[in-house]
Amino acid sequence: MTDHFVRRVDFGYFVRPAEETETGSPRVEPCLGYLIGHPEGLVLVDTGMGVHPGVDAHYRPQRVGLNEALAAAGTRVDEIRYVVNCHLHFDHCGGNGELPGRPNFAQRVELELARSSDQYLPEFVDVPGVTYEELDGETEILPGVVIVPTPGHTAGHQSVVVRRTDGAVIVAGQSHDHAVGFTGDVLAHRAVGEKLAEPLPVAPAWIPRLLQFDPARVVFAHDNAVWEPADTRC
Repeated sequence: MTDHFVRRVDFGYFVRPAEETETGSPRVEPCLGYLIGHPEGLVLVDTGMGVHPGVDAHYRPQRVGLNEALAAAGTRVDEIRYVVNCHLHFDHCGGNGELPGRPNFAQRVELELARSSDQYLPEFVDVPGVTYEELDGETEILPGVVIVPTPGHTAGHQSVVVRRTDGAVIVAGQSHDHAVGFTGDVLAHRAVGEKLAEPLPVAPAWIPRLLQFDPARVVFAHDNAVWEPADTRC
């Protein structure tokens, strides 16, 4: 098996307002994409934050543009062969229009929602030159690179599994806002399996599928922290 690298791409940060944090205080969060190295070409997962007056007033984003972010990650726009958006909110697909002509993999249900719901900004979705490869469920888009539906944050949210000899890396996008949330759902699934007495939290139905890939690391769009299995030695 060829080891495909997974490299963080820093698109800047934004301020999530207090009414969205459940803490009573605003929270500053990173906006991260991920670059996957593959023999058939580089894959970019998420493309950064789009520019929009309403968005800028609400989230106060401090953007790192696509060219600058990719340069810091050691590549260029013209070297990107494939694009995946974990979902189609402004902070994950804002740079799609700078990558025309590449196959862009998205769940069909996410595209339908993005074109009909006021929770999305359509000017970042159907951009001239952007061609979507519409998926209906789990798909291996390249050898060793598997897209898995992980609905929750949006109905069409998806994560990307990168198989490696030292264990899979899962780019989980915004399946969870933070690594601690993923930890909680993994343990909730474990507690159910071990028949711990109720009441117990309910983990997403797709957690067992992600765990079947035996992940060594799980990374997120809005958290610098990385999830690792509990038995990983420090």
